[in-house]
Amino acid sequence: MSTPEPQLQEAVQHPTKLAVAAFLSGCAEAEFQAVRDRLHLTDSTLSRTVSALEDAGFVDVRRGHVGKRSRVWIALSREGRRRLAAHLAALQQIAQQAADLGAEDRGPVLGSAPGN
Repeated sequence: MSTPEPQLQEAVQHPTKLAVAAFLSGCAEAEFQAVRDRLHLTDSTLSRTVSALEDAGFVDVRRGHVGKRSRVWIALSREGRRRLAAHLAALQQIAQQAADLGAEDRGPVLGSAPGN
């Protein structure tokens, strides 16, 4: 009986998208500037990333004001939390499968000459 193929989430396969989703998984919501600063992203990179994650249903965006200044808050949606957990589980499954294969096959290193 073989194990099912891991189901990676295409929406968070890019490292920046995964980093934003992972950051948001640790809080109820975060202000745009806090995410930008913590992940060392530019405004435009974070804006594009959040838009893509919002389109994919991973995040919810809330706009408002603090005093006279406009603010944006980002939160991982309930669906985003579920899909992020599935993505991380798939990555763990892939890593475990690779470790299991490595433990089974302790043969020569690919590309090495016999006797080296």
